[in-house]
Amino acid sequence: MSKQPTVLEFMERFPTDDACLEHLMRVRYGDRHTCEKCGKSAHYYRVKSRPCYECEYCGYQVYPKVGTAFEKSSTSLRKWFYAMYLFCSSRHGVSGKELQRQLGVTYKTAWRMAKLIREYMAQVDGDGPLDRNGPPVEMDETFVGGKDKRGHEDKTIVMGMAQRGGEIITRVIPNRFRSTMMPHIRAAIPEGTRVMTDDMPTYRTLTNSGYRHESVNHSAKEYVRDDVHTNELEGFWSIIKRSIRSTHVWVSPKHLASYLGAFEFVWNLRHQPALMFDLLLLAFPHPVKRQS
Repeated sequence: MSKQPTVLEFMERFPTDDACLEHLMRVRYGDRHTCEKCGKSAHYYRVKSRPCYECEYCGYQVYPKVGTAFEKSSTSLRKWFYAMYLFCSSRHGVSGKELQRQLGVTYKTAWRMAKLIREYMAQVDGDGPLDRNGPPVEMDETFVGGKDKRGHEDKTIVMGMAQRGGEIITRVIPNRFRSTMMPHIRAAIPEGTRVMTDDMPTYRTLTNSGYRHESVNHSAKEYVRDDVHTNELEGFWSIIKRSIRSTHVWVSPKHLASYLGAFEFVWNLRHQPALMFDLLLLAFPHPVKRQS
């Protein structure tokens, strides 16, 4: 499936908590996996009286919710799944108040669910280095939050690195000094990559740092020169800012990185939206195996 399922398709696929538990088990452990106790490749069958599955050979039990946000939650698994579906199907994010309304839970519960889902979205997305031999990488920074239009005091600085047609990496930074930005640039962009920026002075040293650097002069109202521009990253910034204004209203600097991670996750999988939901389930770590 190349597209996200509709709400009706999602409801038909996960009509009950048992259907959600079955899917969670198969996504996390597969149809067969090696039993921790007997060491055989086994199929695991559902135990009706408990939310667990047992080995077909020795009866060793596996609890699919262990190691996930669902493990000790009193909220039904189906509500968790639907909350995750909402995050995966929305480009503009989901607020705690929206989850409260749609799930019929308290705001405290909805806020915690949203926080954990955003954290797992950022974990799935990761921040692997961009491709040196791929399309050009655009680099830019923006100010998020606050009311000061000049970007002082109450605004948070976010830098972004985007491979055209590919992935985006964002970082919350305290300032735009070269000493602050270069470690993030070197970690995300291999030397020799073609990099495009605006005319901010910090970027002028990129050529001497091993990058094939080109820039447009935004100060002179130059935004595109041949294929040199930062328009893809500018489009990503506009999505974030519109989403914060309309969906979240305000995001504190403390939590901004997790919100950015969720936006990155949706953006980076925009060409494969059908994978989002199951990849999010796979982010949950397996329980640590017992020592024999």
